[in-house]
Amino acid sequence: MEPTCPRRHWQETRHGITRDDPYHWLKASNWQSVMRDPSLLDPEIRAYLEVENAYTETVMAPAQALKERLFQEMRGRIKEDDSSHPNPDGPFAYYRRFVEGGQHPIFCRCPREAKAEPGGGRHGEEKLLDGNSEATGKPFFKVADCQHSPDHRYLAYAVDENGSEYHVIRIKDLESGALLPERIERAQGELVWFSGARAFLYTVLDDNHRPYKVRKHVLGSDPAADRVVYEETDPGFFVGLGLTESRRFLTISAHDHVTSEVRLLPAGEDGDDPILVEPREPGVEYQPTDRGENLLILTNAGGALDFKIVEAPLARPGKRNWREVIPHRPGRYVMAMRLFGEYLVRLERAEALPRIVARHLSDATEHEIAFEEQAYSLSLAPVFEFAPSAFRFTYSSMTTPERLFAYDLETRERTLLKEQEIPSGHDPSDYETRRIEAPAADGAGIPVSLLYRKGTPLDGSAPCLLYGYGSYGMSMPAAFSGNRLSLVDRGFIYAIAHIRGGSEKGYGWYLDGKLAKKENTFSDFIAVAEALVAKGYSNAGRITAHGGSAGGMLMGVIANRRPELFAAILAEVPFVDVLNTMCDKDLPLTPAEWPEWGDPISEVAAYRRLAAYSPYDNVAAMAYPAILVTAGLSDPRVTYWEPAKWVAKLRTLKEGDSILLLRTNMEAGHGGAAGRFDRLEEIALLYAFAIKVSDGEM
Repeated sequence: MEPTCPRRHWQETRHGITRDDPYHWLKASNWQSVMRDPSLLDPEIRAYLEVENAYTETVMAPAQALKERLFQEMRGRIKEDDSSHPNPDGPFAYYRRFVEGGQHPIFCRCPREAKAEPGGGRHGEEKLLDGNSEATGKPFFKVADCQHSPDHRYLAYAVDENGSEYHVIRIKDLESGALLPERIERAQGELVWFSGARAFLYTVLDDNHRPYKVRKHVLGSDPAADRVVYEETDPGFFVGLGLTESRRFLTISAHDHVTSEVRLLPAGEDGDDPILVEPREPGVEYQPTDRGENLLILTNAGGALDFKIVEAPLARPGKRNWREVIPHRPGRYVMAMRLFGEYLVRLERAEALPRIVARHLSDATEHEIAFEEQAYSLSLAPVFEFAPSAFRFTYSSMTTPERLFAYDLETRERTLLKEQEIPSGHDPSDYETRRIEAPAADGAGIPVSLLYRKGTPLDGSAPCLLYGYGSYGMSMPAAFSGNRLSLVDRGFIYAIAHIRGGSEKGYGWYLDGKLAKKENTFSDFIAVAEALVAKGYSNAGRITAHGGSAGGMLMGVIANRRPELFAAILAEVPFVDVLNTMCDKDLPLTPAEWPEWGDPISEVAAYRRLAAYSPYDNVAAMAYPAILVTAGLSDPRVTYWEPAKWVAKLRTLKEGDSILLLRTNMEAGHGGAAGRFDRLEEIALLYAFAIKVSDGEM
């Protein structure tokens, strides 16, 4: 029998509009404390979530054998004793590796030129931090950051032990193997060392889980006495840390979704005040790195919608001294830049595909690295050293496992350093990936990346899983995922909808899917589903829609608007109580989110706009597809009560007998389980649900 959630009177009036919310009580009054210690959750709320979990387990029991097969298949595609390619830094090379059966990474180093040994290790290997040992006896464990000191003597690392993203920073003496006595609590998780190797910066979370202070910790001192280097007073701006490629400067950034402000702190000059590059200006973003006595700055200032790169004197870094190096070109979105000696390498996107371009700074000559597949993913790999002989990048496609290359900027030769291994076997030629375009309601062309096994019928009979996100300018890469093969090997077509709100077709693609234009995100996704039907890739009622977080909000909207188009909906940690959350300025992300969604507290237009699409507020008495919803009890990004309230309201109003399930991970947060195999269990549950619904067995 389906769970029943009690209804309790609660009303709010804002802008003269009164709303009832009978499930408001699921939001714990002590939610800040619950984030830090989930055991403090109100027993009645916990009991309701556990009843929902038990119901999900009961309903999914007939799919247990399928779920186990999916899990074993996905696990079989993981090389369990794998390791990352060593990243050189001085006399050592640093890397992460896994052991057979291990859930968590082991952080290691070896002599710079050490050779690989059987089992994933290296000759002369030192284990710096063993995630498996550290996780023993803990229901949740995740290392957020792990940084060795510049002299290679110490290791500072930040760990989360309940999924709430409240981190503890510890320091290990790598010579003795002993932990230093200090513990830094309530850290955000980022840290960066000064070059003297006796101090580092870290960020601190406030009572509402916002990173707002940067402190400096000196080894051996009491963390309570750590000096505040920077404090952000605007709750809409979060602080972050970084390091320029030269390692000459630590960076302190303050940012929301559309505005940034950066300070530089000399890495070797203890006690200096940070240097402000340029005061924040609404809508202007910038990211600097240093080159001798100059800065190179990636920015959208001056109307550079798709960004440009400028140069400024380090002594006078302000905007009035910026000189163009790479001018703005509409349709060429410059996403990132890295400096390698005399070369400036930039990652950009044009025509919805990424590319890497290298520029020789002395003579301004450029060349692009070419790739052949229709749809693929690229990223610049991190390196420790400022001027290596070659930089590194990763490449994959929906059929091609990830490959790490070294690229020589002088000879233009690429060297394969590592290729993702699929132990159970994988032949890319058995699959096909292609890029199609779906027409939006207003005529815009929406890119869609497809993956399917060759021989899959393209006559509308195939089931399809359609994934979407469409927020914050985040693009969904057409990258390889071994997990998806368990669907396409069963006849599914896997599709990624590159809808507005992401940045696949430039920064303007993002702007056309936010604030007053947010409706484009929803109509684009629906248009992609319709195009898949029209082009014979699937059929109405054979499509499973999948999205998480802000993509989960998308799932809620399309469930309300076009339920007949989808067989099932997978909504992971869905942001579905949009209006209530954006009206609660005390929640962790709310003030920083107003530039993305609008401020419904002060703007009646924003209030009405959010009310028109907020999934929770628009649940109606009608038939819905089968829906599986997940949540994380300690999630600070999408709080557990959002999906819980949505499911409770759907249970009350939905018509028909479609399945509706809620599974809350009582020991994790936004990203789900931390262990690599535990996470596969969660994915297997989602895919088993999609397959069973597609086969008409649920």
